[in-house]
Amino acid sequence: MHPHTTAPVVLDRREGPHGEVVLRRHGDLLQIIANGCFLMDTSDGRSERLLVDAARDALDGRPRPALLIGGLGVGFSLAHAAADPRWGRIDVVEREQAIIDWHRGGPLAELSGPALADPRAQILHTDLVAHLHDAARTYDALCLDIDNGPEWTVTEGNNSLYSPAGLTACAHRLNPGGVLAVWSAKPSSTFDDALRNAGFQQVRAEEIPVARGVPDVVHLGVRAA
Repeated sequence: MHPHTTAPVVLDRREGPHGEVVLRRHGDLLQIIANGCFLMDTSDGRSERLLVDAARDALDGRPRPALLIGGLGVGFSLAHAAADPRWGRIDVVEREQAIIDWHRGGPLAELSGPALADPRAQILHTDLVAHLHDAARTYDALCLDIDNGPEWTVTEGNNSLYSPAGLTACAHRLNPGGVLAVWSAKPSSTFDDALRNAGFQQVRAEEIPVARGVPDVVHLGVRAA
């Protein structure tokens, strides 16, 4: 079935502390909508896989690196990381209980079920910004995909993540030589500059072509060793 031959069907709608979150089915696709803003669907996953792979490749063979994924979403990043035996601990931070429920026995379990059964993987039900500032544990890679990009945030509170203080918190959560990878729906030279100003090295962006419009992008920076 082509995904656009039928009208979307709402499978679940929740009101949480950050507003409304909706899971709907549109043909063969599952879609997540937050406060009326389309977040992601199950149509592709190339950019989510690149987010994880680019971070791992930048670690240059570090054994069993610890990974933090910011945002569970439809589960592409988690599933791809868990399928790679080279990763060590895999923490996923997700603030929306509804999204966690959709993966634990809900419609999205078909994508993430095997990954959630992996003993390396753990879902942390908390706010990503708070976790970066307050958590004691550190990581070798941070893969962040909680917005449509640094210049297109889903909720106003996420703006602080891309601020100098937020990027400094990311650096503090990384082990020396660790990698920060941030997904964006469009390139941002301003964000590349912000990474450099926060002390990240080897700053670059990898583009993922899309059918129409500007490419998706993964911004990368390495904490000094």
